[in-house]
Amino acid sequence: MESSSWKYHCEPQVKVGIVSGVTIHFALNGPYTVLGHKAVGPQTAMMIPKGIVWNNEVYPELVFSPLADDASFSLSDVTIGVNFHWERKETQTFLGTLRLIQNGDKVCAVNELPVEKYLESVISSEMSATSSLELLKAHAVISRSWLLAQMEKRKKVHLSDGVNAQEETTAAEMVEDKDRIVKWYDREDHTLFDVCADDHCQRYQGITKETSPHVAEAIRLTRGEILTSDGEICDARFSKCCGGVTEEFQYCWENSPKTYLKAVTDTAEMVKSQEDNSSDALVPDLTVEAAAERWIRSTPPAFCNTKDREVLSQVLNDYDQETTDFYRWTVEYTQEELAELIQRKTRRDLGRIRDIIPLQRGKSGRIWLMKVIGENHDLIIGKELEIRRALSNSHLYSSAFVVDKEGEDADGFPKSFTLHGAGWGHGVGLCQIGAAMMGAKGYDYDRILAHYYPGACLTKQYV
Repeated sequence: MESSSWKYHCEPQVKVGIVSGVTIHFALNGPYTVLGHKAVGPQTAMMIPKGIVWNNEVYPELVFSPLADDASFSLSDVTIGVNFHWERKETQTFLGTLRLIQNGDKVCAVNELPVEKYLESVISSEMSATSSLELLKAHAVISRSWLLAQMEKRKKVHLSDGVNAQEETTAAEMVEDKDRIVKWYDREDHTLFDVCADDHCQRYQGITKETSPHVAEAIRLTRGEILTSDGEICDARFSKCCGGVTEEFQYCWENSPKTYLKAVTDTAEMVKSQEDNSSDALVPDLTVEAAAERWIRSTPPAFCNTKDREVLSQVLNDYDQETTDFYRWTVEYTQEELAELIQRKTRRDLGRIRDIIPLQRGKSGRIWLMKVIGENHDLIIGKELEIRRALSNSHLYSSAFVVDKEGEDADGFPKSFTLHGAGWGHGVGLCQIGAAMMGAKGYDYDRILAHYYPGACLTKQYV
């Protein structure tokens, strides 16, 4: 393991934003202390212009600290899967401290707890307890790495009075006007806490879902381990299914390529070739339209090209299993459906849609810049998540797709559109389904990490 020029001397605490609302209902399931007094049972907090109302008094913020290690609190109406097809509300239960803070005209509930406890919940939420130990260990490392990278980034922003060169560059790269929408979404959206509890960051559900001893063992065996590159913590992204080739960071977020987030084919052949530095020849050039179309319309072999229900159940928990055919998928729209959808999602009236044209694709074949040719005017959309939002009521599975147009009306406009796509999610970093197959095939967690994050090093940050 490489040594780092900076270290956490002990396990840090993480601040997780759970839910915001004008009124928040919660229950203290054990003894807590707040403002020097004990509190327990059902509670309500409400936001008014002067502050947060609790027990008929107004406060700028409230901190409920547990008096026992196993004391927990429950929050009502927590939204999970925000803007996804399986979005719903749940009552969720958490360990640690509850902090209520002002977030504009709403109360925001923030959970503060040790990083390793947070990770037990994240891995349990992202993975099934039946997952192989090596997959769970790999996911523990990348979840820890991603989290600490975001905490370091937020710390740097605070030290520079909330503004830094990266944020200024990012803002300059984003464009939104009548004819162009190019933007992306990242954790910079969060300024009051380190990360949120939904898939926008990492899915975190406290102790709502039981943490298995198998998950706890994976956390214990990798305690304090992260991925680093060039003396920095790796921003270790991950998605459900890469579709056969992983994507590179700059095609989904700001234009700052990361050496450890490069495109790799999700195959055993690639794993072997990575060891002798001959892997580049195995990555097809999917930035070329003809090559991308051939790739997406085919079903090439890959770790993540599987229908093994036992392995899939390790990664696709509960509502995720409502999604099928993720490696290659098809979505169909009538002309009327697509025109209405694009108008509603982009708030621009393009009229009837004549064509959808990929302008730029990333290394996985995902479109990061797209033109919609409309009856009234054209619209350019990017990057990948904005494209996925514009072409679905929730989120298109991925932006790696090709379009077939069927039929013509009297004015020459297509009567319907069929999108043929590949993969599920942005495709950057670890492919969860691919990694699950690697674990099932006997690969060690360090080999799994080396495959999806080439050149990154395992580093022990705290004991």
